Amino acid sequence: MRWFGYWDEGGQGVAENNSSFLKPLRQVCISTAFLFACCSLGTALSPNLASFFVFRILTAFEGTSFLIVGAAVLGDIYRPTERATAMGWFLSGTLIGPALGPFIGGIIVTYTSWRVIFYLQTALAAVGTILAYFLLPETIHQTKTHLLAGLPLRKQASVLARLTNPWRVIALFKYPPLTLISLCSSSLVWNMYSLLTPIRYVLNPRFGLTTPMQAGLFYLAPGAGYLAGTFVGGRWADHTTKKWIEIRGERVPEDRLRSGIPFLGVAIPASVLIYGWSVDQSVGGIPVPVICLFVQGVAQLFCFPSLNTYCLDVLPELGAEVIAGNYMVRYLFGAMGTAVVLPAVESIGVGWFSTISAGFMVVAALAAAATVKWGKGWRDAVDEKRRAARTQKMEGVAGEETAETARDARGGVAENGEKV
Repeated sequence: MRWFGYWDEGGQGVAENNSSFLKPLRQVCISTAFLFACCSLGTALSPNLASFFVFRILTAFEGTSFLIVGAAVLGDIYRPTERATAMGWFLSGTLIGPALGPFIGGIIVTYTSWRVIFYLQTALAAVGTILAYFLLPETIHQTKTHLLAGLPLRKQASVLARLTNPWRVIALFKYPPLTLISLCSSSLVWNMYSLLTPIRYVLNPRFGLTTPMQAGLFYLAPGAGYLAGTFVGGRWADHTTKKWIEIRGERVPEDRLRSGIPFLGVAIPASVLIYGWSVDQSVGGIPVPVICLFVQGVAQLFCFPSLNTYCLDVLPELGAEVIAGNYMVRYLFGAMGTAVVLPAVESIGVGWFSTISAGFMVVAALAAAATVKWGKGWRDAVDEKRRAARTQKMEGVAGEETAETARDARGGVAENGEKV
């Protein structure tokens, strides 16, 4: 069920981005926070498994809105040399939650009912709704509703369909850097969920644990890593950006990615390999997986702020769309990782599955390095093609108008009986 929720979150990212074209960001955030609370309460009160599934899907459908809208708000408020620091704090919640949630859930189901988990989630969502209502400012200067003013109904429908077309988001992947950065984000999410999902099934037998609460203690390690990384990951990305501004004399969005490449290509893969093979071969005690989970947690907070902030910087006028597309792809990989990890571990073992995940992240690091080196040229080439296509289209329209004017002129002369 969890993998389907992540797939649902990926699709919802595109939908919420489209709605933000027409509604203020504050309104979108508050309305989806309220609906998230309602769906969480519906999950807690579910009388049967079918209704539980429905409300969990709806909860995931609403939950992704905060990721898209929150990133867009940060892009509106903070300067490029400050965004990654703010993004680090923002993303810490999205990472610490999945890490600490199983620990808290383990305590709850050990001593009380599973429904209490969703009552707690409802309460947290209600607090978030109230805080958003009173504290969240409106940062968007103008929505696209002005494009509909004064148009006939049929034309309004046409413009509305164009503005909310999901292809607006998908079409951005014609930019190679955006495709490669989505691959980088996807490798991290794949690693995160394929690492966290099977902890109980992998570590309980390894260390003779018997209760959900005991297994939940292992989630504290990555949670502590995410928390520790919050304080330094975003700042490191902003520091790298400032450093390369001094070197180049200008800001190039791709330079920000340099801050995360060593962590994506070395620190996280090494931690995952040591974790996987130590568990697979029963080498070392409890400290080995705990340290590895902590280190990869810290390293992820050095990667995510630079990747997410790059999405805001690379096409500033389309930052929300770029973020939405990135989340769509990363959660598809998160869904796949969650779905395949248990069958894969049972089939090939946790060691070899960890090797596959580590290899995926090394490839992603190479993709990030390629984006740093050639990304600006790729973007310029795509923009040049788009400008040429627009120019050709405008020339074609102008030519048709000229030809039509000439035909009208000849027709008018013929009607007067004069020689054409």
